[in-house]
Amino acid sequence: MNLFRDHDHHGLCGSSVVAIGNFDGVHRGHQALLSSARRLQQPGDALALVSFEPLPKAFFTPEQAPARLMGPAQKLRFLRGQGVDLAWLLRFNKALASMEPEAFIERILVRGLRARGVVVGGDFRFGRARQGDLALLRDLGEAFGYETIEVPAVCERGERISSSALRKALAEGHFKRAEAYLGRPYSVEGRVVRGAQLGRRLGYPTANIRPWRGSTPLHGVFAVRARLPGKAWLDGVASVGVRPAVGGGEPLIEVHLFDFSGDLYGCRLEVRFLSRLRGEEDFPEIDALVRQMKQDEARARTLLARAPGE
Repeated sequence: MNLFRDHDHHGLCGSSVVAIGNFDGVHRGHQALLSSARRLQQPGDALALVSFEPLPKAFFTPEQAPARLMGPAQKLRFLRGQGVDLAWLLRFNKALASMEPEAFIERILVRGLRARGVVVGGDFRFGRARQGDLALLRDLGEAFGYETIEVPAVCERGERISSSALRKALAEGHFKRAEAYLGRPYSVEGRVVRGAQLGRRLGYPTANIRPWRGSTPLHGVFAVRARLPGKAWLDGVASVGVRPAVGGGEPLIEVHLFDFSGDLYGCRLEVRFLSRLRGEEDFPEIDALVRQMKQDEARARTLLARAPGE
């Protein structure tokens, strides 16, 4: 899969079918866009995707930016598995925010991607002051020779699947609901970084992952499974948050893998969340923290023993 970042790429030789959206989480609604784009493809068409980094809400109101469901690297790996040939992660900045919608269509879709088809959700808005919409895409498509396809919202039990609904389900610990929205269990990926190694001294060594830009919808302690690329899933328990009991500050995902020994520093680890055990807590003393960690481990082992395996 090829990746482009700038606003003025002109390197695509053939035609493409383009799906446009934020694709945070790549839930079933996003997957419906990609499925529609694949159905529109003809021999020689590239399956292209246009998304934004940072996400528009994070640019306009960073203090109110929603928690990220996955970082760009994890998103791109998943999209590659969905058959995407080309991903254009546009740098969302002042220049892009002020671009006229007609210019967006001509520069990005027509000249940049040689679009033969464009696939969007019905609520897609783009260009300066969000003036561009489905009607404009269709009108200019007649002039530039591309077809515009509107993909209806995908619903689960009467509720529209969206990144916002997915964040809410995860924040409330409803992982079965999140799995229904995603079509797969929710997981995060990241490189294992060095921590203060307090867990090792307490008998609970952890593999630590920093959430993308410190942003995650999860907070608390969870029963998890984790794996290295191409390896088997291992049972464990994870704490997600700022670690008030040990004077932490930055958000961190700390994963303790049961019955595992080995050096994971620098490795890419995927962590799959299965059940929420409790919220994040402070403790008056380390002994109380250790007692709680033992209880968390026992409960997680019981839950994971009942959970379906891979």
